[in-house]
Amino acid sequence: MMLAGVKSMEFAQLNIQYDDRVLAPREWTALQSNWAAELLKTLPPGPVLELCAGVGHIGLLAVAQQPRDLVQVDLSQTACEYARANAAAAALPTEVEVRQGRMDDVLAPAERFALIIADPPWLTTARTPDFPDDPLFAVDGGPDGLEVARTCLQVIADHLDEGGSALLQLGSAEQVRALDEQLTASALRVVETRAHQDRGVVARIEP
Repeated sequence: MMLAGVKSMEFAQLNIQYDDRVLAPREWTALQSNWAAELLKTLPPGPVLELCAGVGHIGLLAVAQQPRDLVQVDLSQTACEYARANAAAAALPTEVEVRQGRMDDVLAPAERFALIIADPPWLTTARTPDFPDDPLFAVDGGPDGLEVARTCLQVIADHLDEGGSALLQLGSAEQVRALDEQLTASALRVVETRAHQDRGVVARIEP
């Protein structure tokens, strides 16, 4: 399928395509990819799930380093088209499946994943005008920036395999702490966080 207005960037060893209708990949998000690849060396067998995958670069870089089958989910049809194109261009030795729709609708109840990567929008609605070049759907996390993150946590609780880990990217350590009540209710806990300067924080979550 031909995609109009295509741009591209080098994301580590991958060439990633996108356009102005989707969130442009950020180089610093490779932190999440690299941590995921590090974890995959010792996690149980099983596929990787990427929530709010956008054009797919974070999950693709993770499994390019540590091959696993990958399922990517995003609500945007355009983002999913790019994710499929980027997966095809990466020519990975494992299967990559891209599913378009709500993350709590497109997964079968019995599906389980050794690793779940989640990169939800985490800006508060009030801050979104500060980023006029970014599509609103890709950055607006609601009044506290955590609306989509809460859905991610529920999916993690329902689909993380025994012995698995999840990596959730948010804007700050304060946002991670704000999820404590839901984490406790879902029998999940944050075991480690890693930050990239002032550009967000990734929390490792396990049962």
